Amino acid sequence: MELNRIITGDCIAAMNAMPAKSVDLIFADPPYNLQLHHNLLRPEGGKVDAVDDDWDKFDSFAAYDAFTRAWLAAAHRVLKDDGSIWTIGSYHNIFRVGAALQDLGFWVLNDIVWRKTNPMPNFKGTRFTNAHETLIWCAKSETARYRFNYHAMKALNEDLQMRSDWLLPICTGAERLKSGGTKAHPTQKPEALLYRVLLACTEPGDVVLDPFFGTGTTGAVAKLLGRDWIGIEREEKYVAVAQARIDGLLPLSGGDMAVSEGARGLARVAFGALVETGMIRPGTTLWDARRRHRARVRADGSVERDGRAGSIHQIGAAAEGAAACNGWTYWHVEEGGGLVAIDAKRVAYRAATGVASAG
Repeated sequence: MELNRIITGDCIAAMNAMPAKSVDLIFADPPYNLQLHHNLLRPEGGKVDAVDDDWDKFDSFAAYDAFTRAWLAAAHRVLKDDGSIWTIGSYHNIFRVGAALQDLGFWVLNDIVWRKTNPMPNFKGTRFTNAHETLIWCAKSETARYRFNYHAMKALNEDLQMRSDWLLPICTGAERLKSGGTKAHPTQKPEALLYRVLLACTEPGDVVLDPFFGTGTTGAVAKLLGRDWIGIEREEKYVAVAQARIDGLLPLSGGDMAVSEGARGLARVAFGALVETGMIRPGTTLWDARRRHRARVRADGSVERDGRAGSIHQIGAAAEGAAACNGWTYWHVEEGGGLVAIDAKRVAYRAATGVASAG
């Protein structure tokens, strides 16, 4: 089976042509079946750039359900017995997808609420703002063994258990891919979301399949983290964008992919949030202000110095031989020929995501 490639065509046919039990993880972002019958308008009369593409249109709920069961059955066949599947959707489709998952024998492990820090407002003012999407994480069966990198998730969240509500920004700014001056894809997912999923449930060398590849976020993050990937996408315009994106990305290397095996006022920001959003990349060297001590950032937001890994605070304290240390002000990154405290990156993260207060 050829890895690290995009298959152009129908996802059901493509998965049915793959060897059985050949992939470790599936991330699926299927059509949401938004049922948009009219243009959405802003208060001033401008048209909202919503999802109105043919690939999101189905004649009926029955047609959508038949499609869902067909691709999930194909996914079940190619998934390894110890693998897992993640699906994402909105209120339009996620409950129908969830029922199909259970009917086909998948075992629900968690539903994850992705709380968007910067959601699109409800322009008509007739409903609550849709500020979240739901992910469903399933094992292949009730008794299946599956991978969950618990300690890596804890490290990413600054040594606290990772919760099932994830506060992450939608894809905006430089991360939003453009084609001809407009969005290349209406529902491009942020890298931070896939970073967390892949770090939680795979290890380097695992094979990740995305049957609705779009602009290739899954492939880009898989390459970054040293996972193999296969993308399936029927729209050739997305294939070209995704391939160029992935070709231009350098993967991590060596120990940079290592993760932990064990171990009021302003809103709390975990150092891992800066890592998964790309503000500080894994492999970055951190320095103290006088360049006496240095540490290396790992994929799960922990840092390593002299063979010991821990949080920015723990490793800072160890470097100084102190009982405690504020890692945010102790550690710095190279920028513009000088050192910048990582706390400045935290400030920039809050500003970029709109996360300001703990409430």
